Amino acid sequence: MPRLPYFRTADSENTTLSAKIQAIKGMNDFLPEHTVLWQKLEQLLRRLTAAYGYSEIRTPIVEKTALFKRSIGEVTDIVEKEMYTWKDINDDSLTLRPEGTASCVRAGIEQGILYNQQQKLWYMGPMFRREKPQKGRYRQFHQLGVEAFGFAGPDVDVEQILLTWRLWKELGFADRVELHINSLGQAESRAKHREVLVEYFEQNIDKLDEDSKRRLTSNPLRILDSKNPEMQSLIEEAPKLVDYLDDESQQHFDGLRARLDAAGLPYTVNHRLVRGLDYYNRTVFEWITNDLGAQGTICGGGRYDGLVSQLGAQDTPACGFAMGLERIIALLENKPFAEQLQGQADVYLITMGEDAEIKATVLAEALRSQTPSLRLMTNLGGGNYKKQFKKADRSGARIALILGEDEIQQQTIGVKFLREQRDQLTMKQEELSDFLDGYLASTTE
Repeated sequence: MPRLPYFRTADSENTTLSAKIQAIKGMNDFLPEHTVLWQKLEQLLRRLTAAYGYSEIRTPIVEKTALFKRSIGEVTDIVEKEMYTWKDINDDSLTLRPEGTASCVRAGIEQGILYNQQQKLWYMGPMFRREKPQKGRYRQFHQLGVEAFGFAGPDVDVEQILLTWRLWKELGFADRVELHINSLGQAESRAKHREVLVEYFEQNIDKLDEDSKRRLTSNPLRILDSKNPEMQSLIEEAPKLVDYLDDESQQHFDGLRARLDAAGLPYTVNHRLVRGLDYYNRTVFEWITNDLGAQGTICGGGRYDGLVSQLGAQDTPACGFAMGLERIIALLENKPFAEQLQGQADVYLITMGEDAEIKATVLAEALRSQTPSLRLMTNLGGGNYKKQFKKADRSGARIALILGEDEIQQQTIGVKFLREQRDQLTMKQEELSDFLDGYLASTTE
C-alpha cells in the first residue's frame, strides 16, 4: 500500500492519521539537556528576587481581551496584530497573555492587595505573541517580571536596575550588556512633545515609511523606535522629549542618575528609548547586547504610575521590568555559567544480579530519606559492569556505588570516584549516608 502524503505549511497542517504531528511554529520543546540550564537560571532568579524582598505572584495565562486593550494600548503592534484572541462559548473575547504587567495589576486590584499598600512582586512563565518566529523572538516565550507598587521615588527604579545588574554579574556577562535609560515625563510633557513631533514628521512625510505614517496619527512617539535604516537620520534630528519634561519628571530623572552614579553603574541616556507599551511614564530602561543580532534587548522596563487607576483602582505609583529568558539562555550557552552545570545525578548505584537489584531498591529509598537533597540514580535495565559504568559516567555523577553478591553477604558497598583520582573504597552500608553527606558538602563549597 503506498504511503499517504503528508503536507505541512508554515501555519497549518493537513495530516493523515499516520502522519507525524509537529509543534506549532514558534513554540518550542526543551529537552533535558536544555532544561538543566533553565533550572539553574530559574533558581538564581528566585534567589535574587527574594534577596531584594520581592514575593511571587502567579496569574492565569488567559485573560479577558479588554485587559490588554485598555492597558497596553489599542494602537500598539501587540494589540493590533500579535495577540492570540478568540471567542469562548459565552461569546466572551479571551486572549493568551502577551505580557505580564497587566495581569499582575488586574490580580492586585481584584484581590485587594494594592489599596493603600506597598507591594513588591515577581512572576515567571510563558507569554504568547503571534509574530514571525526568529532567533530570540518566539510565539511562546518565557519572561521573568518584577513589579513594585506604592513607591513614588526613583529609589525603587534604581533598585530594580541594580537587581538586573547583579544578575548579569552572577551570570558572567555583565561586560557584554549596556544599560540605556530615558524619561518619558508625564502625560502633559508628552502632549507638548507630541505636538512638535507630529509637526516635524508632517514636514518630512515623504521620508516616512508606511508603518510610521500610520503611527503619526495614533502613536507618533513609537516612530522614534523605528529600526528602518533609511529613517535614522530623520529620527536623530527629531525634537527630543527631554526638552519638554515637567520639573517633577526632571527631578525624578536626575535622582535616578545620581543613584546610578553612586552605585558605579555605567549607563547611556538614550533619548530615542520609548518602549513599546502605552502605559509607561517617566523612567524607562533597557539592557542591550550586541551578541544576539537584531534581538538585542534582553530586559526592559520602567514606571507606569497611571496603569492601576486606568484599570479601575485608585492612583498607585508603580515600576517594573521584564526579561526574556530565551534570550538570556542564548547568551549563556557554551559559556562558563553553562559549563558549571551539574549532571543529572550526584550518585549512581550500580548493581549485579537480581538480589542486588532488590537490595538496591531498599538502599536507594533509605538514602533519599536520609538526605533529601541527594540526586541518586539507580541503574535500571540490567547490563554488565562496563555498560553500567558508562551510564554512570553519562549521568554526570561524581560517585558510583557498587552492590553485588559479595557486598550483600558482607553488608558493605563499593564506592568509586568518577571525577577524581582516588582509590576505590569499601565501607559498611550503615556508614554510607554520613559519608555521602560529608563528601557532597565538601565538593559543593
